[in-house]
Amino acid sequence: MAIDSNIAQSTVDFHGLNQLRYQATQSQDDQQTMRQVAAQFESLFVNMMLKSMRQASLGEGIFDSDQSKMYQDMSDQQLASDLSSRGGLGLQDVIFRQLGGETAAAKQELQAGRAFSIDTVIIRPALGAKVNERIIEQIKEAKPTQPEQVTPFGEKMTFANPQDFVEKLWPYAEQAAEKIGVSPEVILSQAALETGWGQHVLSHADGETSFNLFNIKADSSWSGDFTSKNALEYRNGKALHEESRFRSYESYQQSFDDYVQFLQTQPRYQEALRHTADPEAFVEHLHKAGYATDPQYADKIKRIMNGDTLAQISQEIAHG
Repeated sequence: MAIDSNIAQSTVDFHGLNQLRYQATQSQDDQQTMRQVAAQFESLFVNMMLKSMRQASLGEGIFDSDQSKMYQDMSDQQLASDLSSRGGLGLQDVIFRQLGGETAAAKQELQAGRAFSIDTVIIRPALGAKVNERIIEQIKEAKPTQPEQVTPFGEKMTFANPQDFVEKLWPYAEQAAEKIGVSPEVILSQAALETGWGQHVLSHADGETSFNLFNIKADSSWSGDFTSKNALEYRNGKALHEESRFRSYESYQQSFDDYVQFLQTQPRYQEALRHTADPEAFVEHLHKAGYATDPQYADKIKRIMNGDTLAQISQEIAHG
């Protein structure tokens, strides 16, 4: 008895699989039976794939409901069945061979020694050592790497020295400076003091950087990620180490953007923003407003700002 190759594949035909099971037990044509089973398995796989894609959506539509989801599931099931009945995604042949079947093309390739699948691994001759080494090297070269934080110039965002720090962060500082009306040198001087020219940017317990260049703390208004560190604070003239939470970002661009927003939205820094034309006055008012508890904070920034290192680098950048 030959198995019926026209078994209805429809989302509303709930007896299709049972009918296939029954006819498979009565069939003498093992190859045709396995072909039908392979098609059903492929249809199930495609349906699972479509369901996973639906679940990965960012949100529900305004017209979504339980009824619409039901009809959507039925549509996906029908699509999976239709794809399988028309040749599918190529999985049908693979499943068919795993069940013990052999297509004419597979037999031909196997005889020619060209087939490569789970069926033919055992009979494939071992590759020479040099060939294996070459394949391994090709795989290593093709292996994707994790993206690194880069500057607009395409450089890796690591800082070898103060000049490297200024050159790589200058574009970000320029953008931030334009928004608040201060010079880029002032912003970079503060970032240099807070991070030791980029050598001591706060990190998480796993070693991942926080990208926090200005050591802005994660107060109650902050809902993003943060890292906790022992920080040196001055209370009543005494230096103390206190556990504090600091904001964490996904990039240095976000750090600069948040610095600008932090100053512009905090009432206590409005006086400093009124003195952006005078860099030293701006820094002094930041300090008076409580940006840092270090009594020498403003003087330290001004020393960096007026020092030879930053002046020389900024002139070189300005003159191309």
